Amino acid sequence: MAEWAHRYAHINGLRVHYVEQGTGPLVVLCHGFPHLWFSWRHQIPAIAAAGFRVVAPDMRGMGQTDAPREVEAYDVEHTVGDLTGLLDHLKEESAVFVGLDFGMFAIYDLAFREPRRVRAMIGLENPATPHNPQLPPLVEAAQWARKHFVHIHYFEPYGPADEALNAHPREFLTGVFYALSGDYHYLDVWKHPPGTSYLDALPVPPPLPWRWLGELEMEFFVSEYARTGFTGGLNWYRAMDLRWAQRRRFEGRKNTVPFFFIGSERDCDLEAWHGEDPLGQLRAQYEDVRGVAMLAEAGHMMQMERPAEVNAWIVSFLGQLR
Repeated sequence: MAEWAHRYAHINGLRVHYVEQGTGPLVVLCHGFPHLWFSWRHQIPAIAAAGFRVVAPDMRGMGQTDAPREVEAYDVEHTVGDLTGLLDHLKEESAVFVGLDFGMFAIYDLAFREPRRVRAMIGLENPATPHNPQLPPLVEAAQWARKHFVHIHYFEPYGPADEALNAHPREFLTGVFYALSGDYHYLDVWKHPPGTSYLDALPVPPPLPWRWLGELEMEFFVSEYARTGFTGGLNWYRAMDLRWAQRRRFEGRKNTVPFFFIGSERDCDLEAWHGEDPLGQLRAQYEDVRGVAMLAEAGHMMQMERPAEVNAWIVSFLGQLR
């Protein structure tokens, strides 16, 4: 941590916070929800020690980066503009981008629109953007939600979810972090009926510390979201149909940027949102698949649950590019 540099910049109309360490070729780490730059705390020093300049931003709407209130501010043009603007600010033509969840989806969009600026992608858990060409994702989630609780549908209307989570940030974050980990089967939240609140659908987590997360580490997430609220992160969900429509012009095209993938056997996204054979579909989605790794036992929080293995694979993949 002594070598981390916290920096702020005006990028794409936002005040953006990012953490930087190391020198060498640039690697940018992009988190999802409800994460922060701090979700990469185990990866930043390991990648820097391998000879790279590492930058981990707080993504739009989360942490110390500005959170526009308008849902339209979370569409593809804005999220891609954040990443190209970050490269311009860093005076770098391109970078290797590593992403999880919404962070990976933003990288995926960047690679289609500005492939020259993406030296390679390393996707964690999410091999590509989940895409049903027939139905926008919020419409599809609403259909699922007729049968059982679905968090995407719960998050869609502005107000109720924001108020509930803002009032109970610790309860929500501990519950959802545990539910997404390999210590719980996340899709069990679907056993709850329509109309259930997310706080009621989540399991009661065991007391901290856990084997992969300490009390002070959780306190960092809680303090940040207690300060900012959750609306910025939820707006990534509310803009899903906007991004779906903007991606349609790339329908049926393979992504040309070199791609590496690290997944885990207990990940809910691989189980529920990427089809029956997500790994088998990789070569239909990418022209240049360079490497695939799967970790046993870990869940969606893999970079925190199994940091040594995730770091080793990321460094190995980066080494291939050299």
